Parts: sequence; structure tokens; C-alpha cells
Amino acid sequence: NRWLTCKSLPPGALGRIADTVADRVRVPWFAGAVKVNVSLVPPLVLLPVFLHVAALHFLLGLVVLTSLPVVVLWYYYLTHRRKERTLFFLSLGLFSLGYMYYVFLQEVVPRGRVGYSQVVALTCGLILMLAALSRAKKDPGYLPIPAGDVKSSHQGLPNKGVRGSSNGLHGITVSGAAGGRAVNGEAKGYSRMSAGEPEGVKKDWCTKCQLVRPARAGHCRLCGRCVRRLDHHCVWINSCVGEQNHQAFILALSFFMLTSVYGITLTLHTVCRDRTPFVALFYCPGAYSDYSSALSFTCVWYCAIVTAGMGYILLIQLLNISYNVTEREARLALRDNTGRRLLGGLVIDTGQYNRGFLCNWGHFLSLGSSPPQRSAEDIV
Repeated sequence: NRWLTCKSLPPGALGRIADTVADRVRVPWFAGAVKVNVSLVPPLVLLPVFLHVAALHFLLGLVVLTSLPVVVLWYYYLTHRRKERTLFFLSLGLFSLGYMYYVFLQEVVPRGRVGYSQVVALTCGLILMLAALSRAKKDPGYLPIPAGDVKSSHQGLPNKGVRGSSNGLHGITVSGAAGGRAVNGEAKGYSRMSAGEPEGVKKDWCTKCQLVRPARAGHCRLCGRCVRRLDHHCVWINSCVGEQNHQAFILALSFFMLTSVYGITLTLHTVCRDRTPFVALFYCPGAYSDYSSALSFTCVWYCAIVTAGMGYILLIQLLNISYNVTEREARLALRDNTGRRLLGGLVIDTGQYNRGFLCNWGHFLSLGSSPPQRSAEDIV
């Protein structure tokens, strides 16, 4: 009524309307209607529409493939600013994989230039990537929450439990007492906080989880949990990357890169014959001669854009591992001006845990190999 009468809406009205619509989106089921997360829906609808529109003409393809990354980045910064979790990016990633594989089987394979063994190799790479992604979605190394309603004596606030919208990083430090309790970067467990603890220990006290964090652990403001050796919260898996799943995360990125580059190469060899993949990506005169070739070529460019973005993420991760620094530590070092920019700013070396290339990779490959030590209170 206010919209029809050109009256302004009261503050917060749009948010309440969006929450109501999201709550009403449900799918009928035998045991009762199942609520559907609204953020899952847009990629399932918009991605095929955009790609088919882009295949109609070269200029349309240029506009769509340019606007898609801009829209995704805008939505990322929007959710990041509001400090909320979303399944949009996970849905977009998984549906993109499935749809690209479907287009490959429907439009590329029937042309007869892709062999059976090549299809099997691409399928195996996709399965291995999904298996690594499934492992990366599991527990990243959450610190156990103390039982009971523990109160922080130095804060005077009740324990509010775990909240997905907790604000910021509280009490985080990568030096001082936290570094003193670690040997070669290995955390030595966690302990509960008491009023009689020395001042230095309070620097590691998490006011949200009501516990003392081990070295290199951090609180995720999106998950609302403290994670051992927290690297960052990845929106593409809708989970944190920490001590227990960092290896699987790198493995999933590696399998994705190999599978995507292989699929792009096979498609370009089919659509743009007698040209190298790199040349065909920028110059393929017959790409828009028929709709099937145009759709395949458009999907190739979409895959190339996504692969370039994921390749940059993988590069940063590999460099950080080589210097034994996490994304969180690099961000804090930049904020506190305690790190050195190396390789043109691609990596921030804090110097705190760097033990050389081989030792750093040996430390990374041994993550999660042994269970964390239990505190004295747990043993009792």
C-alpha cells in the first residue's frame, strides 16, 4: 500500500518483508513442509538463463560474462559487511560444476572428437574434487565449548553461547602468551579461564566461546566458534578453513584446477579445431556459427573466469603455506604493521612460525595427524 501511494517505508520494513518471504518458502513433504534456504535458489535459475542468453550473440556474451563476476563480488561484499552466512556461493559452485558437466556431455561429446577415456578421466577428476570438498566441509578444528553457563569474571557478561552473527575478532593475538605456549607452531591445547589467571593469559580469552585459545587459534565471527589454526572463513564451502580441513581444502582446489583446465582444453579442441587452446580462447571464428558451439564456447569462458579466480586463491594459499602463515595472521600483521610484504605483496611474512620451505610444508602436511592434547581439567 505504501509503495502504491508513493509513501516511504518505515525503517527495517524491507528486512522484515525479506525475512517473512524467506520463512514462507517451503516445499511440501511427507513429514511436513520443508523450509528452503532462499540463497540456494538464484544460482539454479539465473546461471542457465544467463549462459543461454550469452550464447545468442557475441556482444551479449561479453556483457553477461563481464557482469556475472561483478554481481558475485557485490553479493560477497554485501554478506561480508552484514556478517551473515549464506549458501549462495556453495550452491553456485556446485551447480556450476554440474551444469558445465551436463553441457560437456550434451554438446561437446556427441561431436565425436572426445574419446571415452577422456570422458572417464574428466569424470574421475570431478569425483575426486567432490570427495575432497566433502572432507573440507567437515569439522575444521572447532575448539570444544566449556559445559555449563560459564561467566567471564573480567568481562562480567553471561555466556551467550555460539552465535553466527558474532561481531569481529575478540581478544586475538599471535604473540605474547599464545606464542609462549606453542612449540614450532604446534598448539598445546586450551584451558578454562579463572579470575586468578595472570594478565598475559587474558589476551587469549575469547569472550564469545568462554575459553582460552591455543596458539594460532581464532574466533570466526560467521560460524561463532573458535577454530584451531584458523586460516579464514571460505564462503565457497560455507565453513571455516582450519587445522583439520586445510589439507582437504588445498586438495579440492588442486583437483578443481586440473579438472577445469582439462575440460576447457577438450572443449576448445572440439569447438575451435586446429588451434591451440590459448589462441582458441581469444580467437575462434566459428564459435557462433551454430547455437551448440556458441553455448559450449560461452561455458568455456565462464569456466575460464572461475578457474582464474580459484587459481589466484590457490596461489595465495600455496605461498602462505610456504611461509607458514595463515590468512588471519597475515591480515592481523597488516593491521598491526608487523609483517613484511614479499613477492609483490602476494604474501605477508610474519616471521613468527617460518622455519624454511621444507619445514613449513612438513608442518602443513602433518596437520591433524595427531589429536590435540587434552587439558588437565578434561582428564580430571
